[in-house]
Amino acid sequence: MKLENKSIVVTGASSGMGKAIVELFVNEGACVVAVARRAERLAALVESLKDAPGKVIAYTGDVSKREDCEGMIDAAVKAYGKLDVLVNNAGVMDDMAPMAAASDEKYNSVMSINVYGPMAAMRKACQVFLEQGNGGNIINVSSVGSMHQAAGAIYCASKAALNAMSRNTAYMYKKEGIRCNVIAPGGIKTEIGMAMGRPNVDGYTRLQGVLGLSPAPGEATDIAQAALFLASEDSAYINGVIMPVDGGWASF
Repeated sequence: MKLENKSIVVTGASSGMGKAIVELFVNEGACVVAVARRAERLAALVESLKDAPGKVIAYTGDVSKREDCEGMIDAAVKAYGKLDVLVNNAGVMDDMAPMAAASDEKYNSVMSINVYGPMAAMRKACQVFLEQGNGGNIINVSSVGSMHQAAGAIYCASKAALNAMSRNTAYMYKKEGIRCNVIAPGGIKTEIGMAMGRPNVDGYTRLQGVLGLSPAPGEATDIAQAALFLASEDSAYINGVIMPVDGGWASF
């Protein structure tokens, strides 16, 4: 088992990529704190993994809130005695609006989850890692939209910001052995599109030239396998990398 006894926090764990990451990690022996807003889904996830080699506990929280970002890290340390890995997976789409139609309301809601949430969690995790004194590992889930136009202006900006924070963290703490890498998914079969609601018609129309180049959608398990590699010692010499998992979409 590649993650035996590693203490790991995973956000956005109630569905899609986050759920797949938790399931794979626990079956690889990890001790996981699964974080999401939907308590009933977390409870079902915990129940489904009760006989797995690892452990999982639920933490109901909203990553746009500082107290929840800090609380989930504290929960891992309290339950498992340490923190080894943080996976910032929680995220939301915008409405695909181009800049002229971008709203302050959408900006605030997307940035609070896609940028502030990972930042607050990374800050707390880095403080814990520095106190522990034996390094640490952060994995941030970004998007192909951070590198080309797969959504609206706000979403693309939020994921580009996450990439920049990640690479800065990798550089700043390399001497302390804290790694920070990014997974940049392409089109993956999850619920994120349904949660978006009705897209901005102008933006959606303008994006068809790019969206039409997307390969067939990948599975949440494809992202989980990438996360397993980055969370394990197999990637010990990898730091500050943005790893596309997109079927080649970003290269088109």
